[in-house]
Amino acid sequence: MTTLALHSALLTRRSVTALVRQPAFVAITLVQPAIWLLLFGALFETAVQIPGFGADGRSYLEYLTPGVVAMTALFSAAWAGTVYIEDMTLGVMDRMLASPVRRGAMMSGTIAYQSITAIVQTAVIIGIAYAAGARFDRPFPGIVLTFTAAVLLTVVFAALSNAVALLSRDQNALIGISQLLSLPLAFLSSAIMDPQLAPDWIQTAATYNPLDWAVVVSREGLAAAPDWAAIWPRLGALTALAIVMSWLATKAFAAYQRSV
Repeated sequence: MTTLALHSALLTRRSVTALVRQPAFVAITLVQPAIWLLLFGALFETAVQIPGFGADGRSYLEYLTPGVVAMTALFSAAWAGTVYIEDMTLGVMDRMLASPVRRGAMMSGTIAYQSITAIVQTAVIIGIAYAAGARFDRPFPGIVLTFTAAVLLTVVFAALSNAVALLSRDQNALIGISQLLSLPLAFLSSAIMDPQLAPDWIQTAATYNPLDWAVVVSREGLAAAPDWAAIWPRLGALTALAIVMSWLATKAFAAYQRSV
């Protein structure tokens, strides 16, 4: 376990160092969320007045912020496998697999890096929301739950992206699968609109959507009277799914080695 932790820390530092040297990358990834937050927040400002919209007295911007946080975490994590594709192209992956580096550390190192990125992005999005006028009833516990949900969602989809990269070894395949999953998951959730106003099949899909789990955890945590019966099962499901996906993604290293 000590070796695993050491290797994970070193590989995380490797990725974070690359990020620090290219801070424009984080700024670029925040352009789209800022547009969603400010544009959608203004465009659908009166949506909370629709009968049945479960805003519970919040403005649409306050309703939307947890959704933008979750979508940003998902879209960023979906591209995590591009790091592996680059390492494969440069021969770094083969050299690392031939070294004593633990496979679990190789996976946890990239996931930790993606989680750090998600934390920075979440902090900036919440800051933009506050600057735009959003106010939350329970800022401290709610923001802690928001960070937790964003990190867990990042782990789930970063692990999935890494596994796809290892199995396909193709940038185009990774991009295609990421796009195929990301947009449907975003719109089959309560990120932008209350699913109670949507058809029954969308409500059912949202119930099993990890993105929606993260949105509900954040939104309920920031509410004046959180629904803990809605928060804890979803937080537990996200944690379990993150563990399972990380384990399965680590197993993908064996499939990659057999194919080279």
